[in-house]
Amino acid sequence: MANWLLNHWLSVLVLVMWLGLNVFLFVNAFLLYEKGDKYYYTREILGSALAWARASARCLNFNSMLILFPMCRNLLSFLRGTCSFCRRTLRKQLDHNLTFHKLVAYMICLHTAIHIVAHLFNFERYDRSRQSTDGSLASVLSSLSHQEKEGDSWLNPMQTTNMTVIYMTLTSIPGFTGVIITIVLVLMVTSSMEFIRRSYFEVFWYTHHIFIIYFIGLGIHGIGGIVRGQTEESIKENHPYRCAEFFEKWDDDFHCKSPQFEGNSAESWKWILAPGVLYFFERILRLYRSQQQVMITKVVMHPSKVLELQMIKRGFSMEVGQYIFVNCPSISYLEWHPFTLTSAPEEDFFSIHVRAAGDWTENLIKAFEQQHSPIPKIEVDGPFGTASEDVFQYEVAMLIGAGIGVTPFASILKSIWYKFRHADHNLKTQTIYFYWICRETGAFAWFNDLLASLEQEMEESGKVGFLNFRLFLTGWDNNIAGHAALNFDKATDILTGLKHKTFFGRPMWDKEFSTIATIHPKSVVGVFLCGPQALEKCLRKCCHQYSSLDPRKTQFYFNKENF
Repeated sequence: MANWLLNHWLSVLVLVMWLGLNVFLFVNAFLLYEKGDKYYYTREILGSALAWARASARCLNFNSMLILFPMCRNLLSFLRGTCSFCRRTLRKQLDHNLTFHKLVAYMICLHTAIHIVAHLFNFERYDRSRQSTDGSLASVLSSLSHQEKEGDSWLNPMQTTNMTVIYMTLTSIPGFTGVIITIVLVLMVTSSMEFIRRSYFEVFWYTHHIFIIYFIGLGIHGIGGIVRGQTEESIKENHPYRCAEFFEKWDDDFHCKSPQFEGNSAESWKWILAPGVLYFFERILRLYRSQQQVMITKVVMHPSKVLELQMIKRGFSMEVGQYIFVNCPSISYLEWHPFTLTSAPEEDFFSIHVRAAGDWTENLIKAFEQQHSPIPKIEVDGPFGTASEDVFQYEVAMLIGAGIGVTPFASILKSIWYKFRHADHNLKTQTIYFYWICRETGAFAWFNDLLASLEQEMEESGKVGFLNFRLFLTGWDNNIAGHAALNFDKATDILTGLKHKTFFGRPMWDKEFSTIATIHPKSVVGVFLCGPQALEKCLRKCCHQYSSLDPRKTQFYFNKENF
């Protein structure tokens, strides 16, 4: 626990502040509507459900204001660039943008549920008090006419005893927009589940973009002013604590007058206007950049159905580990998919590797496999920053890729090759441990030439210990294993041709972390992963377990690629 707090204290602080603001806004709004004089008569009809509905609405507005900021990728990339000299702990917060986006979404769902349930009680009580003929204060308040000359005398939005709850819901602006917002939110949340995103990315992509309807509906949701309170002038002349008990004698010459009411002005648009404008300009910038011409200079088909595209684009500038969004109009005009750049900043082109993992990627590969057809047009948006940009800020780095998850580290490894070629003396990193976990032998061919070149470069420069390969094969048959055992004494590996041998099975992470902590007893180790969630949990645990409480000793900092 102590190690975890040591690595995540700032994240915990941000989370506590966010939760604290939610609690403050909820309690503040709840007390305003539960105790405020302005809503004394409204509470006579609705009871505490009024306060629950309005408090949850306040938190809904707050979180709807926040949810777009983590998705402003250009803003995050700008902040990452301007914080290049900031402390590591501060920069790492930018890598949690998707996690924070999800947490805010969960909070929106929670307060939406509270808001809906509270208003179900409110509508039922509006209807019950309108139908009542017992002469109670609630029935008198509900019978105040909508046709008074003042125009502000009514409190119950159900104008007649014949009006139903369903009719009022579907014909009023707050009711109708509330239904639309709820449907949109349900579609977005359900399509965002891990299974849907992994297997049916197109469904997730299209449904998530109806967030525009959500924000439009939220902006106009409160225009109808269904929830009403007593006007300030009416409170001064006829305070509810003085006049409520004499409600049967209202408007008599020597008693209180009937209270006057006013609807609350719409507030949601005030909360979402600034982030909405910011996100609008974010999308305009991305649209402008995506329309710039991209020229494909080379197409390579690798084993295991992996496509490599090498491209050039005017003004394109990247850093190691960054990613881009790619669109192929011949497949879909609207779908944009993220891909990590596999080229190095020192190269005069940028490249991606695409593995068949869904309808869109399969169609893209098929389009480039057709030899007698023109090369499909590609549009590119980006690049955008990731945690891997910080790899050279660590003395020791562990790069861990699973399958196609090796792509961000290909960019890093290529950059290392160029740095050694040009004798870059500003390189802070002293040692790199590269782990690549693959299911099949063909995957190693994707970057086999790169790994061989790096291995040779390290030998020629006398830096054999700088780069350490750990290649693991998790899927094999007896023939492969037997052949490897017979040729184990050879200088090069029979599967990869490298001098570093391939291991069969999965890494024993406790042993790996323990060994690195022993070899580098006073180093800061950056652990970078691009791989599945199960592996992430294991590595996070090891980072916490093997980090010393003494800041002068070994510290492991976990970083993961998030798109």
